[in-house]
Amino acid sequence: MEERALHVFATDGMALDFPYARSVVVVRSQRTVKRTQQTTQEIRYYVSSLDPEERKPQEWHGLIRGHWAGVENRNHWKRDALFGEDRSRSRNTNLLTNLALLRNALLRVLSRCFHGEPIPVIRERIQAKPSLALDAISS
Repeated sequence: MEERALHVFATDGMALDFPYARSVVVVRSQRTVKRTQQTTQEIRYYVSSLDPEERKPQEWHGLIRGHWAGVENRNHWKRDALFGEDRSRSRNTNLLTNLALLRNALLRVLSRCFHGEPIPVIRERIQAKPSLALDAISS
């Protein structure tokens, strides 16, 4: 079971060092695992360029969930499915950041060279003919 409370506050973007910020959104959530009855609480903060009154609470929730769903679906899933990103055992922040940047760049190159083909198809084509990867990188 999960309960969420959302609060939106007007802010001066320059005070936050986010020049276009107009709102700070605070989401407090409390989750209880039925099986163990263990309860956890979490507070998350978001910054938005929208004025606080531009959206109703449910719309703010929708924006937040939609943003993170998009990040997961468009970016992280591809990096993990194609490159096995989640299997990394390193905890070195610099290494992980650099590898993520390389993976993002490579995904961009592959999407241009393979014109929107699905990831599994790209993977199979490259596995069958590894020179395609070199051709894509050098193009």
